[in-house]
Amino acid sequence: MRSWKKLVLVVAALLALVSVTACGKTTSSTATSSNKTIVIGSSGSDYQIWQHIAQSPQAKKAGLKLKVKQVADGNVTNSATAEGQLDVNAFQSYAYFEQYNKANPSQKLAALGTTYLEPMGLYSKKYKRLSQLPDGATIGISNDPANATRGLLLLAAAKLITLKPDFNALSTVKDIQSNPKHLKFKEVDPSVQVLPDLDAGLISNTRALDGGLNVLKDSLVHEKLSQDTRANVNILVTAVKNKNKLELKKLVTLYHNSTIQAWIKKTFSGTKIEVNKPISYLQKK
Repeated sequence: MRSWKKLVLVVAALLALVSVTACGKTTSSTATSSNKTIVIGSSGSDYQIWQHIAQSPQAKKAGLKLKVKQVADGNVTNSATAEGQLDVNAFQSYAYFEQYNKANPSQKLAALGTTYLEPMGLYSKKYKRLSQLPDGATIGISNDPANATRGLLLLAAAKLITLKPDFNALSTVKDIQSNPKHLKFKEVDPSVQVLPDLDAGLISNTRALDGGLNVLKDSLVHEKLSQDTRANVNILVTAVKNKNKLELKKLVTLYHNSTIQAWIKKTFSGTKIEVNKPISYLQKK
């Protein structure tokens, strides 16, 4: 009887040892995973933001090692993310992301979380108020389809034009339903340098900031966060296979850290409006 008791005790001890060893291996594996450097592709002011975040005490406290690469072309950046050359990218709106996924079904990406709304604005060097725009005014509109559509939606919100009921992310000036001020549209490379030749121009906030313009103070009218502009909210993006990785999800929380947000607000004069919402908020109902 005693021998059986001894055998039971020995087996129990061995099982406990195996359990401790397994737990030790799991902990070690997790630590190795969390110590991996996350490579983020970004551009413009987003690059500046993520450079700051990468070097911040908040990133260190979160146990995140970040390397930020400056990128230029959006499609190339998304492709590099899908192929694993970049772990995450931070440059695009939800609308841009959706268009990319539709055009590239074999390299689909996943949205990790929201960051901010960077309002598009209508600017003019000739007029101080929207009501001063004359009949037949020439408006500069981006030659980039996503920004062009966004600009038309802004003009519609300002009641300068109306759009056809089926207006969507692929629509153009041809989908304007009514144009009571007889506005003319000129496709331009979206930069502030084109303004002197136009009555007004639709400019993204990134370009406006580059030209020393503050969308909240210098524009005739600008976007505000609403159901109509939610697709313009910027997001963090990764490859579909990586969407559930804990260390990547931590980036969203890190971005919305109050100290990080205070720095962003001060650095960009409040023009990057924080949006801390679930991805489902951006999706069409």
